[in-house]
Amino acid sequence: MLIYKIFRADEWQVLRSEGSTQGAPIDIADGYVHFSTASQAAETAAKHFAGEADLFVLAIETDRLGDDLKWEVSRGGAKFPHLYRELRMEDVAWAQPLPLKDGAHQFPAGFETE
Repeated sequence: MLIYKIFRADEWQVLRSEGSTQGAPIDIADGYVHFSTASQAAETAAKHFAGEADLFVLAIETDRLGDDLKWEVSRGGAKFPHLYRELRMEDVAWAQPLPLKDGAHQFPAGFETE
């Protein structure tokens, strides 16, 4: 199963250049890396990245994360995937730009079917 992480361009660059990251500032503050499922990603983008350009969406295969991935209840009672270790470049299945068009983030073609 694929789960998704939205990163700002500089956060994505850190992962690419260093090979691992503790995540975005909110991830570091909370002590785990926040992810979304495909059905949660658009709401996450709208809630936490409203109006922001220069974003990337990363797809992560849950099988690569082992027992460090926990599914925990978050907003609205929904279960969200949280990673209790650093995110590593080898965890990333793919990454694509997440452009902002007319105030809404445009997810890659075929995103919902991943």
